[in-house]
Order: sequence, then structure tokens, then C-alpha cells
Amino acid sequence: MAAHVRSVVIPAAGLGTRILPATKAFPKELLPLVDRPIIQYGVEEAVAAGCRRVVLVTSPDNTMTAAHFAPNPALEAVLEKRGKSETLALVRSVSAMAELTTVHQAQPLGLGHAVLMAAPAVRGEPFAVVLPDDVIDAEPPALRSMCDLFAELDGPVLLVERVPRDAVNRYGIIDASPLRQGVYRVRDLVEKPDPADAPSDLAIVGRYILTPDLFPVLEQTGAGAGGEIQLTDGLRDLMAQRPIYACELSGVRHDAGSRLGFLQASLYFALKRPDLAPALRAYLRTLD
Repeated sequence: MAAHVRSVVIPAAGLGTRILPATKAFPKELLPLVDRPIIQYGVEEAVAAGCRRVVLVTSPDNTMTAAHFAPNPALEAVLEKRGKSETLALVRSVSAMAELTTVHQAQPLGLGHAVLMAAPAVRGEPFAVVLPDDVIDAEPPALRSMCDLFAELDGPVLLVERVPRDAVNRYGIIDASPLRQGVYRVRDLVEKPDPADAPSDLAIVGRYILTPDLFPVLEQTGAGAGGEIQLTDGLRDLMAQRPIYACELSGVRHDAGSRLGFLQASLYFALKRPDLAPALRAYLRTLD
């Protein structure tokens, strides 16, 4: 039987180049979608899937992201003094939702390298990886569905989504055999293929359930596309040792790490809020 997935690795050491200059001095993952930073959506999804240990992989000079999830006694004292009990409860819930460990990635050398940096912190157990840029709204939560599939199949699980053919060169793409509706056994993985060479339109999108036997494979994985250690390359090598599966997303995904995706995600989540949606819809109609 597969072990329970208790840890989630969140790589957040990137430079945020797609959304500069907003991220020149401010971590991209802390940009707010309505009233929560991008990264909090991913942490909440992981906690809902049963992952209570968060391993944050970040650059050594970024202390702000970890601070968001730490208690803030001074702020809490002010809110309590002013009688803002609901806001105080929200602030305290952020630091109480999970146990946070910070791991430093001195240079952004690729997703595979970021995952490898987290090896000691996951304690030799299966673990999830959540890319905070991919903000997903699904019911049940995407990571919960993946954990259930991992428990059933006892093998790594990748989240995939069908993308337009002319966009496959922005993703890791799988070649796969269907096992049932929305579930596949992976035959091959290709990082950012030319559209003419892509084996399918099923793209890996920001969620993984992985096993610790991946770490020695990543240690032997050389630089791939973009001169980085690609997680896709490591997973391809791991398939020589064990089956890997894919779960197709049933929900809505936004790439909040791009300018347009960030704007779309902001509107999407604001329009789901009963306290904001009526006024926002009225404002949007004035822009027609």
C-alpha cells in the first residue's frame, strides 16, 4: 500500500522574469490575487489534500515568503486591541495551517534541481510538488485527486491538461496510454517539444506526486533544455525503474506567473466572491 503523502515541496526561487518589473524586488509568489498571495492558494490546496508539512525552496535572500506564513505578534496585538476579531482570525490561520521548512536554492538551476534541494526535508517519504504559478480551482482539489490516485496505483502521478498544439513548446508533454477516463500510464515525457514533434497535447501542469527514489536519479541527471536540470528528464529516467501515471485536470487553471494570466486569475477569483462580484461586474460593464 502506498504511504500517505504528508509533505509538499513548493519551488519559489525563480527570478519572476515574466512579470518584471513588479518582481524586481518583490517575490512573485507574494503578489496578491484579491486578498491572498499567489502561493497561499497552492498551500491551501496541499493542506486540503492532507499535506501538513510545507517545504519552501527559495533563494537565500528571500525572507519575505517564509515570513508570510510565520506568526506576527505585533500585527496580531494591534488587531486584537482594535477589536478586529475576524481579521485577526484570518491572520492567525495563515501561520497555523502548516509546518513550514525553508530550503535554499542558491541559483535557479531548474525545477529538477529545486526538487533535489528538498530531499532531506521530505524525510524519505512520498511527497507532492506544487508550482505556485499554477493556481487551480477544482472540486475536489486537484492535489486531493492525485493523492487518491497515488494511494490506488502506488506510483508517481503527474497532473496534465490538454493545451493547444501551438503551445506545447512551453510545457513538458507526455505520451501515454489511457487506463480509464482521465487517468493514464505515461510512456514517455518530452520537455518543451516542437509542436511538430510533440507526442500529444497533454501538458504537465504544476502538480506532482513523487517518490524518494527520484532523488538519486536527479543526482545523475545532466542539464537539459535551457541548460537546467529538468524534472521531466529525471522522471523519464525513473520510468526505467517504475511506472509513472498521469491524472487529467478537471477544473480551471490560471498561469498567474504571466501578466495576462495574473490579471485573469485576479478577475476569476474576485468574481467568485459574493462580497466583491456584484460591484466588480458592474464596473466591468462600464468598460464595454
